[in-house]
Amino acid sequence: MHENSAPNFSRRERQIMDIIFASGEATAAEVAAALPDPPSYSAVRALLRILEEKGHLKHREDGPRYIFAPTERHEKASSSALRRVLETFFAGSLSNAVAALVDGDAGKLSAEELKRLEAIVKTATSKSK
Repeated sequence: MHENSAPNFSRRERQIMDIIFASGEATAAEVAAALPDPPSYSAVRALLRILEEKGHLKHREDGPRYIFAPTERHEKASSSALRRVLETFFAGSLSNAVAALVDGDAGKLSAEELKRLEAIVKTATSKSK
């Protein structure tokens, strides 16, 4: 996968990647059990194989089972996903995204979270000078 390319996953592929990122690794049976309204077991295995062929997953053998893990570090994948969300929903504006998270019902931040955000903003401000 290229450094700046963001994968276009189908809904099921995204769900599978989310499950595997959350657990670190998973078998086809574990993925199927975690999927909402799961397709057949053979369909899950086929999707895992496709994700592996696309370079998003790798596997290791544990007896008769394949255990799948992401090929990309979670931090890189989450950064890429966040960029896609910013572009898709906030016209690329980080400040608009933060405002959406902080305003309204979702914005009930604890004093600790507010202090952390203040520190992040201070650090970013000092770096931009």
